[in-house]
Parts: sequence; structure tokens; C-alpha cells
Amino acid sequence: MSDVTQGSQVALVRDYLLGLQQRIMAAVAAADGRQPLSDAWRKAPGEPLQGSGITMILEDGAVFERAGCGFSHVTGPKLPGSATQHRPALAGAPFEALGVSLVFHPRNPYAPTVHMNVRMLSATPQGGEPVAWFGGGMDLTPYYGFEEDAVHFHRSCRDALAPFGADKYPRFKAWCDEYFCLRHRGEQRGIGGIFFDDYSEGGFEPGFAMLRAVGDAFLPAYLPILARRQGMPSGERERAHQLARRGRYVEFNLVWDRGTHFGLQSGGRTESILMSMPPLASWAYRREPAPGTPEHDLVSRFLVPREWI
Repeated sequence: MSDVTQGSQVALVRDYLLGLQQRIMAAVAAADGRQPLSDAWRKAPGEPLQGSGITMILEDGAVFERAGCGFSHVTGPKLPGSATQHRPALAGAPFEALGVSLVFHPRNPYAPTVHMNVRMLSATPQGGEPVAWFGGGMDLTPYYGFEEDAVHFHRSCRDALAPFGADKYPRFKAWCDEYFCLRHRGEQRGIGGIFFDDYSEGGFEPGFAMLRAVGDAFLPAYLPILARRQGMPSGERERAHQLARRGRYVEFNLVWDRGTHFGLQSGGRTESILMSMPPLASWAYRREPAPGTPEHDLVSRFLVPREWI
């Protein structure tokens, strides 16, 4: 891949990602009735990581307690180990990374938290040509389980991947279940979705097309679920359960999430990296829901790997 070709490919991806961020946050503003903060940033000269981004975030809204969506485009002299699990030969190579990542934490305990990320990375080994690959996916983390929500979300994921082969949804669904697992607890973070990493099958065009398909599927996958749940009556019991489950979300992001590790290890912007954290969460020693309750139903029937469609 020549430098000119690589540069034009990066420009295409960048333009798409910036447009995706704007579309998604416009939908957040329409749902909540408030405009998000738009915080443009640029790394200071002389720092190892160079680049810029836009963090868009809405906090303390009527629908969302926190809804953050960040775009970043950075270059660095040394690819962190967290990004080279499948490409160890590229460890320490100069790299370029751009992507959009979001986490939405609704206020209502019956409305699920959602995560989506789409990204492109490239690295140039010493004496070699640039190597580019794509990653991303989306997953749903409910605090109360609803079959119709899980089925809708997984159907949306399956349909987004259908043009790329019948093998993609089962493969990326299983990958998501494996990845979004709190291994220290032996517990799934949520009901999953799809996850793919280090994807370069067929070169740039198929990878970029898949990135767009996943990004474009996000709003149709999530907004109908949010609309069904955001007005459901809830009280102190549901709120306490929501905050305890959010504690599990924090545990995953800080202990296991490679995106968080990549951002912090590479010298990324901490405030933007940690916008995925919920504004409030709680922990209690050996908190276990009683059998026969909706809270126990979540753990026993939804937070286990299942075939939803």
C-alpha cells in the first residue's frame, strides 16, 4: 500500500466516522431534549501520542444519565501490546488509529446500557509496508431482562453482517460472548451482540464496508429498545439493582477491556477514554438476588451465553 493510497483510505474512514458521531448524537439530543457538549481536543506538541478528536457527551439528562460518544484520530511511535494480540510482529511499530466509541447509560433501570465501537488501525513494521485492519461491534447490557429486546438487538446485528457472509454473525456473536465476560466472576457483562477485531479479510474495501454496516446498524438496533423502556415505572429497589450492575460494568472496563487499556497505555486522553464509566455505581459484599425475583432472572437467564435468534 503506497503512502498516497493509505492517506486516501484514512481520509475516507475519518469522514465516515465524523458523520457517524454527528448522526448518533443528534439522535441522543432528540431523545433527551437536550444538546450534548461537544469538546474538541488536540494532543500537545512533544507528547508521544499525537492527534486530535471530538468528545460529545450528555450528562444528567431526562433520558440519559450519561451518553458519551467520542471520535479520535491519533498516531504514535510504538503500538501498545494490547493491540497486538493477533499480530505480535507489529508490537512496537509506529501506528495510526481512528475510531468512534460510545457508551450510553440511561436513567431508567429498565433501559439497558449500550456500547458500540468501530475503528481502523494501521502499523508500519521496520522496513515493511503499512498493515491496516478493522475492529468493532456493539453489545447490550440490560439490568432487567426482556426477551424481545435481546432478540431485536441480535437480529439487527445479524442483518448488518448478512451481506458479508452467513458465517459472520455466528462467528462474531461467539467472539462477543467470549470477550465481554467478567472472567474473575465467571459472568457475562450483558446479553452480548457482535465483536470483531484484527479484521483484514479481502483488504481495505470489505473491512471498511463492514465497519460502515455496523456503525449504520447501531441506532435501529438500540433506539426501539430505549423507547420501550425509558418510561417504565421504577423505584428504589430497581435503582439499587441498576447501580450494583453498573459496578460490574466498571469492573469490566477497567480490568478486561482492551480499548481502555490501549488508550491508557498509548498515552491517550484520559477524560475521553473514561467517559464510558457510569456517573454512579455501587458495590456490596456478596450481593446476590433472591431466587424468583426479576433481578435473579437477569443473572440466571440473560447473563449467560445464549442463542437469541
